[in-house]
Order: sequence, then C-alpha cells, then structure tokens
Amino acid sequence: GLFMTDYFTCTPRKLSPFRSFASIELFHFRIPEDTVIAVWNLITFKEQGGTFGDQCPDRSITVYFRSGAPSVINPLHTHFPRDTAVPGSFALTLTWTLPNRTTGVFNVTSPLPGDWFLAAHLPKDEGRISVKGLYEECQYLFQPQLIVQRLVNIATLYPGYVTEQSMAPHNRSCLYKVFVPSYTSRVLVEVLRCRGAEGCPLWLRVRAKAPPLHNSTMLDCREHAPCQLSLDLPFWQHWYYVLVEKHPGVPGTVSFQVTVQLTDCSRPSLAHPPFLPSSASMNMPHSFGSAGGLALGDSPPPTSPNGTKHPVPIPTASPASEQCWPVRPTLRNELDTFSVHFYIFFGPNVSVPPDRPALFVINLLPVLDSGGVLNLELRLNVSSLCGENATVFGCLNHEVPLMSGDNASVTCETESLAGFLLSVNATASLSRLRIPYPQTGSWYLSLRSLCATEHGFEPCANVTAEVYLRAYLSPCINDCGIYGQCKLLRTNNYLYAACECKAGWNGWGCTDNAEAFSYGFQLLSTLLLCLSNVMFVPPVAIAVRSHYLLEAAIYIFTMFFSTFYHACDQPGIVVFCIMEYDVLQFCDFLGSLMSVWVTVIAMARLQPMVKQVLYLLGAMLLSMALQMDRHGLWNLLGPSLFALGIMAIAWTARTIQRRHCYPPTWKRWAFYLCPGVLIAVAAVLLYAFVETEENYFYIHSIWHLLIASSVGFLLPPRTKPSGHLGPLPRRKGCRYQLCINEQEELGLVDPAVASINSICTS
Repeated sequence: GLFMTDYFTCTPRKLSPFRSFASIELFHFRIPEDTVIAVWNLITFKEQGGTFGDQCPDRSITVYFRSGAPSVINPLHTHFPRDTAVPGSFALTLTWTLPNRTTGVFNVTSPLPGDWFLAAHLPKDEGRISVKGLYEECQYLFQPQLIVQRLVNIATLYPGYVTEQSMAPHNRSCLYKVFVPSYTSRVLVEVLRCRGAEGCPLWLRVRAKAPPLHNSTMLDCREHAPCQLSLDLPFWQHWYYVLVEKHPGVPGTVSFQVTVQLTDCSRPSLAHPPFLPSSASMNMPHSFGSAGGLALGDSPPPTSPNGTKHPVPIPTASPASEQCWPVRPTLRNELDTFSVHFYIFFGPNVSVPPDRPALFVINLLPVLDSGGVLNLELRLNVSSLCGENATVFGCLNHEVPLMSGDNASVTCETESLAGFLLSVNATASLSRLRIPYPQTGSWYLSLRSLCATEHGFEPCANVTAEVYLRAYLSPCINDCGIYGQCKLLRTNNYLYAACECKAGWNGWGCTDNAEAFSYGFQLLSTLLLCLSNVMFVPPVAIAVRSHYLLEAAIYIFTMFFSTFYHACDQPGIVVFCIMEYDVLQFCDFLGSLMSVWVTVIAMARLQPMVKQVLYLLGAMLLSMALQMDRHGLWNLLGPSLFALGIMAIAWTARTIQRRHCYPPTWKRWAFYLCPGVLIAVAAVLLYAFVETEENYFYIHSIWHLLIASSVGFLLPPRTKPSGHLGPLPRRKGCRYQLCINEQEELGLVDPAVASINSICTS
C-alpha cells in the first residue's frame, strides 16, 4: 500500500516534582485513522540559568500514555475513593544518557485513532521552600514529538458483497476495512474460494478501530473450513479492519474472495442483502459517499479495483439469540465546565421488566468531557420487589451495550467485552460508580432484574423493579472533600480538573489520611504561627517610648496582618479569614518589608523631613514591587540594600564630620548593634535555606521571633532630649560655639535617665 508520514510536536515544558495530578504536564496528540505505526520521540534536557545544566543532578522522568483520555496515575500508591474505577495506562521511565540531554523512543504498532494523552512528571522531592531568585534553579524540560505512518486508500468491504483478490508472490498480506453501524450484534468475516499451492495458506485477522496486531482475533484457514471468523457484540459506529495474511514461505500466487456479513439485531428476521438500508439509516460516515449503501431497488456499488461482485445470501439469524432492545437516550444539561447532568425521559425512576434489560445511552462529547469524572448512581426502591429476592444488575460499557445472557449480566463480561458492574438489592439498595477521566463517545448502561435461586440467578417471574438512576459529570470526586481543592487546569486548548490536597491528605479525591495532620497538630501550628507575632509588642513599646510613633504604627500593622494572614493561610480546617486571602497576603508582605525599611532608615538618623519622604517613597515603591512579584528575592533584598546604603552614607558622613567612629561607644555596638545584626542574619538564613513544607510551622514561627527581636535591638535611641531640660545656656564669645551632647553620642536608649553634660567651647 501507499504510506503517508505525518509529524506532530509540542513546545518544551518545565517538569515539576509530583505532588498531585495538578503538578503534572499534560500533552495532547491526535492520531489519524488508518495509522499503522506511531513513534513518540521523547526529548528531555536540563537548563540552569539560561545555559545547559551539566551540573544538575539526574532525576528520572516518568511518562504515561493513554488513548481517549488522560491517564489516571498513582505514583505515590495512595488509596482511591470508594466506588472508583481506575482505567489502565502505560508508563515509561526515562534515564539520562548524556550529562544534559536524553532521548527516549516509544513505538505503538497500529495505535487506536483519535486523542492520545501524555503525562510527565519528576519524582516527589523533599518539599524545600526556596526563595525565588536566590540561586539558579535546575529546570528539566520535556518535549514529545510524534511521527505517524498511515496507509492510504485501504480497500473497503461492503456488507454482503464479495471482493476478489489475488495475492502476488512478493506480497504477504491484504488489508481491508468495513464500517459497523449501530444495532449490529454480529460481524462475520469469511474467506471463500481460496486457491494456492498448499491449499489455503492464509491467516485471517480482525480488529476494531485499527489494523490488526499479532494478538488480534485470528483464524488459520488451513485448519478451518469454511474459513469464517465471527465477532459478537462489535463496537458500534466504528471501522473494523480485516487482514488476510499469507503463511511464510508459500510460493506462487494465492487467490481468494472475502465477504463480510453484519447481523442487524433490531431486525433479526431480515437479511441485509439485497435489501441494504441507505447509508443514512446505517449511520455510515460521509466518506462512504452516496454509493456507500443501497436503498431498495438501487444498483450495487461500483466495482472496486479488486472486483466486487453481487451480494451473497446471508443465513437468517435466530431471533432469540440476536435480539436487541431499544436504547433510551438521555437529555444533556450543561451547567458549567465539567458540570453536566444527564436526564432520562420520564425519569429519574425507571422500571426494569423481568423479561428484558433496560438500556440507556450517555453521550460524552469528544475532548470536552474527558477531563472530568463520570458519576453513576443506582438506588433501588425496595418496595417494588414485592418481597422477592431480586437483584438489579447494571453494566456500563463503552461504545456497545451488553445484550447477552444472564451470566454476562451478573459478571458484566463476555469473551470480547468487559464493563463496569453495579448491583442493588434489598440489603444494599445503593450503588455508586465513579470513572475519572472517562473516554468520550457513547456509554451504554444495561439494567437487568434477576432473582437468586439454588442454581444461581435466573429471570424473575413477575417482578418489575423500580430503580432511581442518576448520571452526571463532575470536575472532581466529591469536590475533593474538605481537605482538598478542585482546580481547573488547561494545556493549550484542553481543559481538565484535578484535586490538590492539603494538611497531609493524599489520593485522587483527597481521601487518603495515611499522612494526614491531626486536629491537634493543625491547631498547634496555627497558634504557633499566629502567637509568635506577639513578639512585636516589645519593639512597639520601645518605639513608643523613644518617640518613634510612625515606626510603632508600622510594627502594629505588621503584627496584625501577619497574625490574621497565617490564620487564613492554614492548609487544614483550623482556618480563620477576616477578609480575602489575597488582601491579607499583600498586607502581610507589605508590613514585613516596611518594618525592615523604616527600621534601617531610622538607624540612619536623618532629618525629619528627609526621613518622612523616604518612608512615603518606600511604601509606594514596595507596593508596586509586591504587585509585580510577591515572592521575588529582590522584593526583600532590594529595599534592604538600598536602606543599608543610605544608613552607611549617613554614618560615614557623620564619622568624617566628627572625626570619630559612629556610633562612638562600644556599648552601642556590643549590646545593641551586633546582637541585632546576628539575630537578623540568623532569621534570614533560616528563612532562605532551612524552611521546608514539613517544618514550616515552627521554622517560620522562629523567623517571626527573631525578626521582632532584631528590631528591638536595632531601633536607635531617642533623637532629642526630653522637654523638661530646657535650652542650653549660650555664652557670648567670638560667635562660634561647638556643643557636644555626650549622652546622645553614647547612644543610650533613654537619655532622660541621666543628666546631660553639655560642653560648649568658643
């Protein structure tokens, strides 16, 4: 056949350590129909400071693949909520082959067409809290690329018609496809008039949605005569691929005929050909064209290159074995993103007759509905059983309803089909099912009422069970409970939802309490973070006593908003918010930075007018910086360095002017400045390098204590003596007077304690 190659790629994205599904990177691809091979090229490289991260440590990268919907992953092996079905996916771990780059390849032969999703993440880290911009962080970037090869112009088989084929010696196989419409209960593929050098040396393989694989349903035509392959309960509204493959080492040309027969369970007594319905009634795709099906009296479709002949007769199916029942549709009501209710006409209470199943269909839109959770709830009206020992079994299947016998209704499985089972009876009258990230398309729910006997379950005699049925789509499972937050995430144009847990809770629905914080621990951490701000009371008292009223007001502002910000910032249920979280966070950050700013400016001992201008200018600039980036390093480091520069200039100028080191006494350095600086440096080191998510509550509390203590030590003494001392006497002289206030130069905290000895020299 003729092959065509397509290329797809995504932009590189930074990977994060796994904490929940909200921390993964999701990539969306779409594989076209008739694809025979898909190759994912997985490129990973390191970056540090805009260059290659050769010094970054090697961290394994896990990639998950799934068709139809995102993968439901559980790398931390946490517990899922009750009644949750976990669909499978394939995982691949990438290891590093070069210092800063590695490449992995993942091949899929005959992949299913449609949406494919890749999820990638780094291993869980220790949870260290780092200051943004403090050092160059190692970044791990991941870029997947997809290369597909698809066949062009695959021969189409028309149900009931014979297609002749001659396989040349250099050819090994022939590939066909046939479309299976709704209400098809059986697909029968048959090889006729097979002639070769060694009988009929052919393999017959059939697969839905994609070309067959080595493990697909197959039949050896050498050992079976006639060579017929039957598939019960095929997928509706999908292509089926038929592969006729020659045995290896067979010489010469092999000629044969292929025909496909479809059994319409809605009309089991009618044969398809020559009375084929139109393509519209068969729900065939538009690619068939107007000649894809035949109405009554129409001529056969045009002859294919391989030669399609007139239809062959089909044996009439048995009504008892091939009968199917009407499928009741549901009404879709969209309330919000991933908030969809499916209403049943004349429901929600439905009657399940004793002699046949009740069938319902739930249609999930492509791409739009695969990022949420499909919820199903069955509640039995026990009074409707009339005392019988009856059980209502529900089977939820994707793309085809389960219409088999009683045993299949109990197990919800057949040889080629497996679904999700629900059951309700007089003892357990409620059953729930949750499917995170469901595959889109049609989901069929079949309800069957069976009575328990000595020989197992059998159809009930005269019991019509009444069941309350509820089906809906939600963003997360139970809205992630009280210890989680349901987040709506986006990758390019694809939306999906995931839970982000807190207070040590884990799991897909934040229901795993293996590492959860107790209520006492939550209360203790909240009290430590809040009450540690009381340490600002001594600096406030010192500032008021030293007549630093503006500084005292800022310290009170910081203490107030830091207390209530941490009371609102707690991850558990011990939370108290007096206003919006964002407002509290902004005020807390602004108060902290302003406290540092005014303390250092006060230490510079500037003129009152200059000091007030700097206070106001600092408040405006810090507000602007916090609005731009609240977690940046320069938000703390920039104002601190600028204020220290002003203080250094003022102290240097005063030292040069007085020809003496300022502050001039060792007591001020030994008992106030050096301890205050050491305490502040220790606080900064704890904040920047020691703080993690596990020790946050007590390390950050120590940070509060140290910062408040350093302010009390660093705040300078009163700049002016108290008013009761009066003006100093002035002696007449040569109109040059030098006054030295010894108490002020010593830098004592309260100069009013001792008398002032002023020396004036003319």
